[in-house]
Amino acid sequence: MASGAPRFFVSHISGVAVFDPAGDQVGRVRDLVVILRPGRRPPRLLGLVVELSTRRRIFLPMTRVTAVQSGQVITTGVLNVRRFEQRPTERLVFGELLDRRVTLVDGGEAVTVLDLSVHQLQARREWEIDRVFVRKGKKGGTFRRGKGETLTVEWSAVTGFSLEEDGQGAENLLATFEQLRPADLANVLHHLSPKRRAEVAAALDDDRLADVLEELPEDDQIEILGVLAEERAADVLEAMDPDDAADLLGELPEADKERLLSLMRPADAADMRRLMSYEEHTAGGLMTTEPIILRPDATVADALARIREPDLSPAHAAQVYVCRPPEETPTGKYLGTVHFQRLLRDPPYTLVGSMLDDDLRPLEPDAALPVVAGFFATYDMVAAPVVDEAGSLLGAVTVDDVLDHMLPDDWRETEFHLEEGEVPDGG
Repeated sequence: MASGAPRFFVSHISGVAVFDPAGDQVGRVRDLVVILRPGRRPPRLLGLVVELSTRRRIFLPMTRVTAVQSGQVITTGVLNVRRFEQRPTERLVFGELLDRRVTLVDGGEAVTVLDLSVHQLQARREWEIDRVFVRKGKKGGTFRRGKGETLTVEWSAVTGFSLEEDGQGAENLLATFEQLRPADLANVLHHLSPKRRAEVAAALDDDRLADVLEELPEDDQIEILGVLAEERAADVLEAMDPDDAADLLGELPEADKERLLSLMRPADAADMRRLMSYEEHTAGGLMTTEPIILRPDATVADALARIREPDLSPAHAAQVYVCRPPEETPTGKYLGTVHFQRLLRDPPYTLVGSMLDDDLRPLEPDAALPVVAGFFATYDMVAAPVVDEAGSLLGAVTVDDVLDHMLPDDWRETEFHLEEGEVPDGG
């Protein structure tokens, strides 16, 4: 190894950028691959799982890593872009070793693995996991923040890594990925085993799990929902965007769907039933029932306060919809929209009812997907209202809803096409 730190803790390189010698970023570290060895010999670090910008995950052997330093990994400049496939003898550090309960050889006390230290062997191009950072006491807590004594011990001082473990926690795995966007964390979950997926889902709070579920392939969504307690599954569905939750409910057997709907708040269940009454590939099937709705006597200041809400996606915050009461969908008479750029140009005391954009005819709930897509493309829209025959606002369709339904069904599970074989980094 030409340069770089001879030792690092694995948590320190989670998600760090991988660069070629020219300084071009080629991806980010998503996991480490090790092979366990007989007896108490430290595991050998074979390489890194690197996620390219195309979301394809590849294997980067440690022999092609020239440095691990300053929050970055430097490679030799050549990558094999074949998709990573884990072999039976290999173990993933983040996916399988963190949060594991192991036993201290001296005393037989059970401890939880919080982190692992990787060490470069002297005069060799090999790396080993030689130390384990653990916490005594009961399972639970988060990385370096739980109760109980923590200590770092040699790998040979613990046993139990090679055993199957039921109920393995996920707190420390999640801590290594706590800064990930929901779509990236969903990609992490998709590549875990079903057992670890269930454990991670159990450790996520409802809102975070809801955000992640929205980004997962349909099969993964159904699998995760199926392993949750029914009351929690209903809570997570309530936390999801209504259109995404309705799509997921629509894929469940009728008995399961009705049981979950009965556990939801009546208002949320009513929204779900209304959305499921529309054909999937229509404006009604695509829309959310929770756009930002204001009365005409609301001010610009009121509107700006609403679009500043941190949980709103950029598309949902792009404009507000002005309607007569009631302000819950289906609303009173829909009057028009006001784009956020217009809100930024007018004084805070201006009434939104005086600045309406009402030139464009809103979408009808039975408008087919090609019609909706054409509307967005023609008028450069990021969101559009859906209004019924009586003139009531039913919801709003956003551009991400349109893209989700126009892309192939398996688009979340694939990446942009790359030729397999040896190519320069970034090629």
